[in-house]
Amino acid sequence: MITLTSDFGTPYPAAMKGVLLRRTDARLADVGHDFPRQDVRTAAFWLRETLPYFPPATHLVVVDPGVGTDRDAIAIRAGDHALVGPDNGVLLPAARRLAGDAPLETAVVDEEGLEPVVPAGETAPDPGEGPRSNTFHGRDVFAPTAAAVHERGGLDAVTFLTPTDDPVDLELPAAIIEDGRAAGEVLVVDDFGNVITNVPGDYLEGRERVVANGEPVPAGDTFAAVPAGERLATVGSHGYVELDVNRGRGEAAFDLDVGDRVVLESVD
Repeated sequence: MITLTSDFGTPYPAAMKGVLLRRTDARLADVGHDFPRQDVRTAAFWLRETLPYFPPATHLVVVDPGVGTDRDAIAIRAGDHALVGPDNGVLLPAARRLAGDAPLETAVVDEEGLEPVVPAGETAPDPGEGPRSNTFHGRDVFAPTAAAVHERGGLDAVTFLTPTDDPVDLELPAAIIEDGRAAGEVLVVDDFGNVITNVPGDYLEGRERVVANGEPVPAGDTFAAVPAGERLATVGSHGYVELDVNRGRGEAAFDLDVGDRVVLESVD
């Protein structure tokens, strides 16, 4: 299996799938192509929360604000999985979770060593010319790399990959919890408007109410713990505290966006 993740919308993912289908017999599965444009951290969070539910696979990820620059393209072996994408940190949170206690194996792509992507009816360019386009490495660099990793197994079997021990890292921030007070931030806002913080869910254990950024709100196990349209704090499927509205949008009700500071305190 090869999964695909991007911020491309449509129709660009179709071209990547075309390259993959011409080079492999892999099953293709979309994680999503509507991630916020060029938002590396949001993509990294959702990949960390989503990819562990797949069977062993090669994961092709293109959220790449640095396309066409000197940023590297990389492949990572993480346990039974492999990840391919830009070297901007987007792969690392998911890779660490997929690897568990196993070490990560990382390699840089030699773009001139790739087999060129050639549309039907056109002649292949001379070897070593590099990517066809400076603006669509999803098609011309990452898809061919993912196909090769899938077909050949280990990264060391792919001749255009060179081991590296210095990939760009990305650590999702951790909340600070002291004396019943949790100081964190908004990691992401999902499509329902749920405000997902980095405060661990066990902070709500045993609490019926909390003070969120100075305003008391109920704490509940489900959205239905409060009437429709009412605010609440709850724990999402990812294990973090969310600030939500039952049948409404939490980001509007709490006036919060990605990166905003969130302080949760006990109710006296």
